[in-house]
Amino acid sequence: MIVVVCPGQGSQTPGFLEPWIADAAVRARLVELGEAAGVDLVQHGTVSDADTIRDTAVAQPLIVAAGLLTLDALFADGRAERVGGIAGHSVGEITAAAGAGILSPTDAMRIVGERGRAMADAAALTQTGMSAVVGGDQNELLALFDEVGVIPANYNGGGQIVVAGAPGALAALAERAPRGVRVIPLQVAGAFHTHYMQPAVERLAAVAATVTPADPVLPIWTNNDGSRVTSGARFVELLVGQVSSPVRCDLDM
Repeated sequence: MIVVVCPGQGSQTPGFLEPWIADAAVRARLVELGEAAGVDLVQHGTVSDADTIRDTAVAQPLIVAAGLLTLDALFADGRAERVGGIAGHSVGEITAAAGAGILSPTDAMRIVGERGRAMADAAALTQTGMSAVVGGDQNELLALFDEVGVIPANYNGGGQIVVAGAPGALAALAERAPRGVRVIPLQVAGAFHTHYMQPAVERLAAVAATVTPADPVLPIWTNNDGSRVTSGARFVELLVGQVSSPVRCDLDM
């Protein structure tokens, strides 16, 4: 048995869907998913450049659509029986929710389309950024984060924490990083998974209220605290709150 982990934003590269849509049925599927999200996924998955697909409003639907295409292939020909569970990282939780049967593919794309646009708009309100912090003692780092004014946004495990905050605070963190700790600036639009995203939570909640989630048909774990969730409604509620709360991939499974 395998556990499927659906990736989050940042795993896209220019032209990465080109091989997929050589198949007419897959191309039609991608068109359908793009219409639900309100994004031209065929264009962005084949010819758009790196800067274009880095835009949060484009990247998030693109990643989820790519994940849904992958799940279609993975679950084909009876192979679904080999899948023992599913989880996702950040926006990948929407892919996972569709894979577990909580959301229909169309509803998943409607949700991620609004999520991407809402988070991009929230990021534009205040200049913020994110950095990956690799290595070091977690307790020591958490104390330093408080001192310089950055917020832990992603606990990715394996000695990596992604932090978010104002540019000056991120610069101060880089200057004061303990020996052996690397602080790597990330090319993202803003402070995702922090209170800066609260306006996006409100918009996403409005869209989520229009769907009727089913309970999962596969074991699924949440980024909220790593626990397994058995209620589809609860999982969608956590999806909404996740936009402004830390991703705890270190606790998953």
